[in-house]
Amino acid sequence: MSADKAGLTLHHVKLGAGGPLVRLRVAGGRVTHIHLDVGTAPVEHGDQVLDLDGRVLLPGLWDAHVHLAEWAAARHRLDLAGTGSARAVTDLVGANGDDVTVLYGYGFRDGLWPDTPHKSLLDAVLPDRPVALVSADLHAVWLNSAGLALAGRPDHPTGLIREHEAHEALSALPAAPAPTVDRWIADACRAAAARGVTGVIDFQFGDTVTDWERRSAETPPAVRVAAAVYPSGLDAALARGLRTGSEIGASGGLVRVGPLKLFTDGSLNTRTALCHAPYPGLEGTDGAHGIEQTAPEELIRLMRRASAHGIEPAVHAIGDRANTVALDAFAAVRCRGRIEHAQLLDPEDLPRFAELDITVGVQPRHATDDRDVADHHWAGRTARAFAYADLLAAGARLEFGSDAPVSPLDPWLAITSAVTRTDDTRPAWHPEQCLSVPDALVAAARGRRAVRVGDPADLVVVDVDPLDADADTLRTMPVHATMTDGRWTHGPY
Repeated sequence: MSADKAGLTLHHVKLGAGGPLVRLRVAGGRVTHIHLDVGTAPVEHGDQVLDLDGRVLLPGLWDAHVHLAEWAAARHRLDLAGTGSARAVTDLVGANGDDVTVLYGYGFRDGLWPDTPHKSLLDAVLPDRPVALVSADLHAVWLNSAGLALAGRPDHPTGLIREHEAHEALSALPAAPAPTVDRWIADACRAAAARGVTGVIDFQFGDTVTDWERRSAETPPAVRVAAAVYPSGLDAALARGLRTGSEIGASGGLVRVGPLKLFTDGSLNTRTALCHAPYPGLEGTDGAHGIEQTAPEELIRLMRRASAHGIEPAVHAIGDRANTVALDAFAAVRCRGRIEHAQLLDPEDLPRFAELDITVGVQPRHATDDRDVADHHWAGRTARAFAYADLLAAGARLEFGSDAPVSPLDPWLAITSAVTRTDDTRPAWHPEQCLSVPDALVAAARGRRAVRVGDPADLVVVDVDPLDADADTLRTMPVHATMTDGRWTHGPY
């Protein structure tokens, strides 16, 4: 059932969390009418009518930071989440080594491990089959000797490769054929729609614009997609006259160009996030404060060039020093854009996000996933880590994402982590940074506070009012149906 041609009237539905019962009409991909008096509100001739039995209608949810191909592939890789040591990982690898192709794994977090990943550990359990294990934060890859040889790095001393070199090593390994990846991504998008997602910003590494032109020409995705540009593709994008928001492919507007992705630093788990203070145990060494991925002058040059041609920058910044560098660059260029992650902040930088009109793309699940490693590596500074309440109080505009596959592509996990600051039985971690449910819903919907007449018909219907849900219900929120651009992408219709 679709509202593309005939109108569609949704009857007996609550308008927003805690909202009144209404009758709402969709036609031509937009919300055209909202009637508060459900008893006397008219139904236009020819409309299809659905009685939603008092369920709750919310603005469609977005995941404002995903790596879709990585997420789709991770769903088919050896799951390393929860492994507590390098030895535990090798036990899993050894139990899954009965094949001749590359064994890919995903999800290890070595920030608090008692032992160190090394190629020799993998060689001992799987000497002949290439092994490539990607860290949960996507900033490192651990390979055995066969994997290093296949990646063109046979002389690497440890097999644990970080940051840009890790991405280069992975790109040198055999990849699944494009039709297979496209099928995985289509499945992942449908799964996202089943959780109420109507759009994503895809920060997948590589030529994401070209990839999405191919995919959308075949089958429109189940969600809207903003496809990021990387510096290696900036010249080509500018030569084509592409801008952030330009329609690409044959998707009817569902797929558009996203921002230019730039990096200032690495990540917390790999101890490469750029910080003012050194990491414990690394004092006096190279990289004690993390790494600088892009020099400030080069960051400003790229931002200025892209923004002058209508492509907005999205700057990855995790450590407090990295965020200062990113904010300084935005102050120099004076352009619209985003800072991604903003995990550790200098208190003096908090008001600058609003002053510079920068969107802050944050991933609340990271706060609960990384609380222990943050307490260790950012000891004494975590009161200003993942500081979402402070950012909102300072006037910043937050947008939630998952960074999938770093955390699952499920906005209800982000919403719950932002509201509770815990994902287990422990008390909230820095509860002063908890958000209210309404504020979390707004951040999960890219700033949409309510469904209004004239809005795109990107909607989600849930079985439980989020204001009435306990933490477990909020985390596993039953999604009845999802609509994108007036078309049902999930549900019984």
